[in-house]
Amino acid sequence: MNNQKSDVFETGIKDARSLGMPKMLLLGLQHMFAMFGATVLVPLLTGLSIQVTLIFAGVDTLLFHLFSKFKVPAFLGSSFAFLGGFAVIQGLNTGVYAGLSDAEKLPYALGGIVVSGFLYLIVALLVKTAGARKVMRFLPPIVTGPIIMLIGLNLAPVGVGMASNNWLLAFIAFAVIVVCNIWGKGMVKILPILLGLGVAYLVAIIMHFAGATNPDGSAILDFTMAQESAWVGLPPFMLARFELQAILIMVPIAIATVMEHIGDISAIGATVGEDFIEDPGLHRTLLGDGLATITSSMFGSSANTTYGENTGVLVLSKVYDPRVVRIAAFFAIILSLTPKMEGIISTVPVAIIGGISFVLYGMIAAVGVRSIVENKVDFTKTRNVIIAAVILVSGLGFSDGLTFNIAGTYVTLTSLAIASIAGIVLNAVLPGNDYVHEKKNKENA
Repeated sequence: MNNQKSDVFETGIKDARSLGMPKMLLLGLQHMFAMFGATVLVPLLTGLSIQVTLIFAGVDTLLFHLFSKFKVPAFLGSSFAFLGGFAVIQGLNTGVYAGLSDAEKLPYALGGIVVSGFLYLIVALLVKTAGARKVMRFLPPIVTGPIIMLIGLNLAPVGVGMASNNWLLAFIAFAVIVVCNIWGKGMVKILPILLGLGVAYLVAIIMHFAGATNPDGSAILDFTMAQESAWVGLPPFMLARFELQAILIMVPIAIATVMEHIGDISAIGATVGEDFIEDPGLHRTLLGDGLATITSSMFGSSANTTYGENTGVLVLSKVYDPRVVRIAAFFAIILSLTPKMEGIISTVPVAIIGGISFVLYGMIAAVGVRSIVENKVDFTKTRNVIIAAVILVSGLGFSDGLTFNIAGTYVTLTSLAIASIAGIVLNAVLPGNDYVHEKKNKENA
């Protein structure tokens, strides 16, 4: 009996209903905590509403699940890819932007993202027409593997930055997660993040009331937002506005987010042992992500994207049931309508989130390595070494992206976009495409 339970945790749980609803609710709560820090960071950096961002994180996740036939355990949270675009638009002071405050420029930035969302729909149509297999010939494991690694590695500085606020709390959260995941049994093994957060937060409360502070002298806990927030409140929606310059700034960024989407879907598939590119189909996941981006940005939230943090939760918990992710989506919607709860959650020190991120972001990078290994990518071939090397150097080297001027408009490509484009081009032009060979190896394994 014990061996059977061990096998379940090693292979993963794909139907969480066997655990019972109370445990599913806890698993959903764990997913919500995993996405919360990064999701609210985008509105904090741009001036958008946290409430609106949270409600659309939930709504868009449910919309994505609908279009992906309820098969893909992905959570959609705020995309960091468009932050550079927000900064460029807020720096404009000519034409319709003359004399406008940063807050008044936000609707135009959102309008650009709305149009960007239609790029997903165009790519989805191309995939549907040509077939996912033909499209994926340009995205074999030698390309998607390093890109998946970059998704985690590019997030690593964010995790380190948060953890550096208080290394003791970060280490406690990290240590509890590791102990629970390696030596834990039953629900302890599949709720490591929630337990790591809870134990570290309890220590933070004790330290705070004992008079301790963070190394920089700031308070460990800040209850201001929790005290001032109302118990119930509707999100302050904002309608997008459309202007050509903002559109030209935002649309090229969608090249990166489409590549990021493909990498994320590949990572989730590699994690749970399913080929989501084939079923429900890349065209369906792109359609769901694109419509989510259009919907959220139309009414006052930034673009949403499939979240690597929640992929990390899948790796750790080994519970792959999309129902659990949908529970997290409902939690996000409820939270958006309850500013008081949002304020209470915001008291969690960023260092604890940083400690959790150490595991989550590293897990994403590890999934990329696993994808390369499982697909038996041949690194004795020089072409494969070159492709992987250029992708990794581009993704890590262009930390600020690449900005250039087209017809008087500045266009910024993120490091992930540069790496993706470089990998696709090299794979297409260098002789000896391994896609068919790698696909056969996977099928025969």
